[in-house]
Amino acid sequence: MKLKNGPEYMESLKKLHPKIYYKGKRIEDVTKHPATAPHVRAAAMTYSLANDTEYKDLATATSHLTGRTISRFTHVHQNVEDLIKKVKLLRVLGQKTATCFQRCVGFDGSTPPIRSFTRWMKSTARNIWSGSKNG
Repeated sequence: MKLKNGPEYMESLKKLHPKIYYKGKRIEDVTKHPATAPHVRAAAMTYSLANDTEYKDLATATSHLTGRTISRFTHVHQNVEDLIKKVKLLRVLGQKTATCFQRCVGFDGSTPPIRSFTRWMKSTARNIWSGSKNG
């Protein structure tokens, strides 16, 4: 199964007819309502980049489970290079959308390289704030 592109993603949302309410009123089309459309377009950009040859290396990965090409956002990071590509992809998304693109970096905090880095950062910060020479 191929990855959706941006327009296909938006069309799939229309077909779902999700029951979403905003300020007590039902949103009939999340792709057009002013409260949801910016977020939908930003998420659609993640699909568009995965199909753009310029960004394909950043926006996709090879699944270690199936060997298929998948979105970087559904990929289980296998190494530091995977994390670096994701951060670079997030920067591109920020530049292209100038909004929240619903793909938070914090969700990667459970991966081992990030846990190690986070421990190191906390230790360094403690040393700096305590005046230690080892900071």
